[in-house]
Amino acid sequence: MDWLISTAQAQAQGTTGQGSALMQFLPLILIFVVFYFLLIRPQTKRAKEHREMVAALEVGAEVVTNGGILGKVTAISEQFLTIEIADGVNVKVQRHTVSQILPKGTLKSA
Repeated sequence: MDWLISTAQAQAQGTTGQGSALMQFLPLILIFVVFYFLLIRPQTKRAKEHREMVAALEVGAEVVTNGGILGKVTAISEQFLTIEIADGVNVKVQRHTVSQILPKGTLKSA
């Protein structure tokens, strides 16, 4: 009969350990929350802003690509842009490579 009593005591001690199991996972939960607010959320916000900027491109806009090429958009297709980087010199680039849209007249001063 002693072996039944020791099993019952072990089960009773296991129920009090449930609170400590939550305390063991609390640091992991806090780390995930910190990562979400410091890394994941700002990155998704930047990606959304970039998608909106690329969707708003129009002919005549002055842009900078990720490679550092400055030019004026002369033609737009679904996946590609044609950018005039000098008189008579056109370059075809993918839409997502545009890193920023410049204010009008920036190329004349450059």
